[in-house]
Amino acid sequence: MRRALSFLTPLGGVAAPSPAALPWFPVVGAVLGLAVGAVWWGASEVWPPALAAALALAADLALTGMLHLDGLVDSADGLLAPLDRERRLEVMADPRAGAFGVGAAVAVLLLRWAALAALAPAPLLVAGLWCASRSVMAAAARCVPYARPSGLASAFLPGAGARRGAGVPAVAGLVVAVILAAVATGWGGAAGVAALVAAAVGVVALAHRRLGGFTGDVLGAAGLAGETAGLLVAAARW
Repeated sequence: MRRALSFLTPLGGVAAPSPAALPWFPVVGAVLGLAVGAVWWGASEVWPPALAAALALAADLALTGMLHLDGLVDSADGLLAPLDRERRLEVMADPRAGAFGVGAAVAVLLLRWAALAALAPAPLLVAGLWCASRSVMAAAARCVPYARPSGLASAFLPGAGARRGAGVPAVAGLVVAVILAAVATGWGGAAGVAALVAAAVGVVALAHRRLGGFTGDVLGAAGLAGETAGLLVAAARW
């Protein structure tokens, strides 16, 4: 679990990523979601919904070390611009942010804030969605080729034969995610998990088409895009 914490958050100290960390991704996601949800709920007892949503958003950015936001910015710059494959990978490795990345980050942050402000505080909903996003990340890291010759996320690639059980933790994580979200907000929460999976898979599929596989940035972008879609669907007028 420490390796998963180290990769997904600033917590856990220094630990090299490995395939053994992937089964813990859904657990770390659920814990992060509960923490963000607790901040959201606690802040709503003191401040108006808009400010409580902003504080929950800030807590999420702090607890993830902005890792996934950085992945979203890099992925948007690399995947959305009209470039060839090698140039896309170069752009994603560049620490500078371009117009596509800035636009994607602003849009996603605004949508997340608006969805949280429109919902009644529900820590279990956030726990479920965050658990589901890390479940999709774990599945993608095991089931999709790595796009670079080497890199930080390449440490998650399994050895021969390891792929057979790759889907078990991810499926278990998604089942738990649906239960948590449904308990929190009923069918809207369950639909949110479904929307999350669709959006996250869409990002990974786009990366596979344009890069030939995933990168660490793509995993972060998929998780963040999925969570945002899940919050929007959960906030719909059911």
